[in-house]
Amino acid sequence: MEQVDCIVVGAGVVGLAIARALALAGREVLILEQAEAVGTETSARNSEVIHAGIYYPRDSLMARFCVEGRTALYHYARERGVAHRTCGKLIVATDASEIDLLAGIQARAAANGVGDLRLLSASEARALEPALQCAGALLSPSTGIVDSHGYMLALLGDAENDGATLACHAPVLSARAIADGFEVEVGGDDPMRLGCKLLINSAGLHAPALARAIEGLPREKIPREYFARGNYFTLAGRSPFSRLIYPVPVPGGLGTHLTLDLGGQAKFGPDVEWIEKIDYTVDPRRGEGFYAAIRRYWPDLPDGALQPGYSGIRPKIVPPGAPGQDFVIQGPRDHGLPGLVNLFGIESPGLTSSLALAEHVVTLTRA
Repeated sequence: MEQVDCIVVGAGVVGLAIARALALAGREVLILEQAEAVGTETSARNSEVIHAGIYYPRDSLMARFCVEGRTALYHYARERGVAHRTCGKLIVATDASEIDLLAGIQARAAANGVGDLRLLSASEARALEPALQCAGALLSPSTGIVDSHGYMLALLGDAENDGATLACHAPVLSARAIADGFEVEVGGDDPMRLGCKLLINSAGLHAPALARAIEGLPREKIPREYFARGNYFTLAGRSPFSRLIYPVPVPGGLGTHLTLDLGGQAKFGPDVEWIEKIDYTVDPRRGEGFYAAIRRYWPDLPDGALQPGYSGIRPKIVPPGAPGQDFVIQGPRDHGLPGLVNLFGIESPGLTSSLALAEHVVTLTRA
């Protein structure tokens, strides 16, 4: 049986960041990805927003790693030439009844270490975005956007430069704890059995299923997976906005917000559906419900201007209607298996948090 020091399962943005961090720490790393390329699922189907860390509960892992990760990601993108833009975001109160909610959002952000939000009057907000209709807004100047694919390629390049290897079409079928690590069964065109000292489960949507295939892992430590599909529609033509526009959050989500890509294309969403299995189909009929929501802050949205864009699936580990989840990162002290780290529920802000998450995983491997 061939031996390798570390196996990272999953070549999404978080798995690649972990592989890079381990390789930089001098570990021998093999990345196993079941798809044909890196980042083909959650990491390729997100809004590419660099989040400031505003909405997450105080002292949550999401809040901690988002704030730490945002700073690290901006630095990394500048250093490595990854395309990005600190465009800023406006959180808008669409009528007077929502004005008081802005102060609560600002206080939550400050509790998370995000102290740069600025309260704007309606006229101040419209001076920044003339197409906007609102009663007031919060400006988040540190929110931005990034080329997620370019970022993943940079992470992979760094990891490979320090000796890491990527194997695609290499699904992990099972694993079991052995005396000094794990025995891992890999399928695909060239099935093999590998031994490793360190096994990182960063399989995203598939992380709970992979965990159930690890012999010796207590079943009570494995959360159930749920799939929340977010549908996005794009704007025909160039956006009149230069910043991201988010309405004041609604119960159960952040509402129908406007994000931008680096080319200026506007995307609206998410329209969330809870689904039983992974399916990225976008029903064009769902776009009809977007118009009224968007016109609350952009009344001049033309009829027929929206077209189906894409969908992404959040790797949920709580059911519909449950309180919001946090990241779950399990090391040996949590589940009792030396050399195993599981990452569950790494949804948004996973991209923003990726470098900070990677450093945390490295510390768990040293414990």
